[in-house]
Amino acid sequence: MKTLNEVLLGEVKGFRELGHKFLEGEVSKMDFKGASGGMGVYAHRSGKEFMIRFRMPSGIGTRKDFEFVYDKAKMYDLKKIHLTTRQAIQLHGISIDEVCDAMEDGINKGVYTRGSGGNFPRNVAISPLSGVQKGEAFDVTPYALAVGKHFLQKIYTYKLPRKLKVAFSNNNEDLPHAEAADLGFVAVKEGEKEYFKVYIAGGMGRNSRLGVEFPELVKTEDVLYHIEAMTELFIKEGDYKNKNKARSRYIVERMGEEEFIKCYKEHLENVNKTMELKLTVNKKEYNKVGEKTSIESKRLFEQKQAGLYSVYVHPVGGQLAIEDFKLILDETKDIQDVEIRLAMSEGLFIRNLNGKEAEKILELTKHIGGETRLEQSVACIGVPTCQMGMLNSQDTLQEIINYFREKNFTEDVLPQVHISGCTNSCSAHEIGAIGFCGKKKNINGQIKDAFELHLDGKLGINKAKLADYSGDILRESLPEFLYEMAVSVSKANKDFYTWVENDKAEVKTILDKYVVK
Repeated sequence: MKTLNEVLLGEVKGFRELGHKFLEGEVSKMDFKGASGGMGVYAHRSGKEFMIRFRMPSGIGTRKDFEFVYDKAKMYDLKKIHLTTRQAIQLHGISIDEVCDAMEDGINKGVYTRGSGGNFPRNVAISPLSGVQKGEAFDVTPYALAVGKHFLQKIYTYKLPRKLKVAFSNNNEDLPHAEAADLGFVAVKEGEKEYFKVYIAGGMGRNSRLGVEFPELVKTEDVLYHIEAMTELFIKEGDYKNKNKARSRYIVERMGEEEFIKCYKEHLENVNKTMELKLTVNKKEYNKVGEKTSIESKRLFEQKQAGLYSVYVHPVGGQLAIEDFKLILDETKDIQDVEIRLAMSEGLFIRNLNGKEAEKILELTKHIGGETRLEQSVACIGVPTCQMGMLNSQDTLQEIINYFREKNFTEDVLPQVHISGCTNSCSAHEIGAIGFCGKKKNINGQIKDAFELHLDGKLGINKAKLADYSGDILRESLPEFLYEMAVSVSKANKDFYTWVENDKAEVKTILDKYVVK
């Protein structure tokens, strides 16, 4: 029987041939995309260059893993890498042969791309501070990694209607969007016992919905039974004919919540009878000697381990310059027990630093991104790179940041903004306090770039809320619109959510000024 690596390496040869046929016009864009997504590869809009996505398991990589990605980016003379909203790393603008060479080299070194796109189980999302965060229920890291490994071992065998997203949250903040995933696990404790609260068939995109809560707490050892139950249900009940309704949330819509839970339980019972999937994990202990620091920064997070800290680094739009990537690798090389974890916000955490180490890393990385939540906003890769994109979300974000800098407005009053270049949810705009998705709009006979505005989305167990669609705003007006909101929030001396809730007349006045019909 072939090993996983032998199977995956065997696939690359055929994919290389397919890529060249695509470049020669023998294979259509859609047919190539249908095959390339499952390999973790997409063609750029130009049809001549490509993107490859390395699925760093739950955003966690060894130093060798990150050095491998850096070496490839350097080899291909790239100026930056892209940190994604699902804790992966993308290289853009490379040839099909470079893609395939990187894929082969990665397989041999344990860095995989298979299934990081297309109709496959995607990278398992996780709270990036799990294991070190104050107030967490418990560390969900080993469970997320176990599920990721479970998926990867048979990644080439899946034939799903569309993608399947799994997330693990270590607390009720729910940074990895467990409540809006196809299958979400939220850590809870009852006394000294650890359990998961499970949410099923949530998802974002057109017709977003939050997941249905499973009525019972789930033992941590039973996680894989739920993974297989959801997978089997999705295969049996998912829509293979209509791609637009092929996500798990549409099964709930068709069945109703009560019937859906009944169906899920039937699949769960069958999996329990036919498979042996009890999970045993080893939890990491953090024993590094800490050292306190008195410095304050919005990018500095005190860990639950005394005297230890995590530093957040957020390149604008997730576009990390190659020299800054090298800086991070070089400066963390000799730090004891240091960890790098990718976040779902297009940034990364450097974890397990003592006070002095944290101070140094803060200083060395301050040029990479901003200190305010606005400057730490999320934008998908968008036009001109993405085939599906409608608008240039990266440039839009930079225009917003530049406008605020020109106005010398540095108050941290606006929340993180989520900008998707089309109606897909690559920036998770549906759960942002301020979210935008790109479209084209006919204004007096002229086709203009515009963004749908989605307001007042919230994360968090028992308080999660999908954002409300609040009209369309021209792209050219976005910076001024957000600036006017920021000024109003500042004058009201309230946090953004309170302002939206209590100052409805002021919110309406601003919306009426900028929303176009």
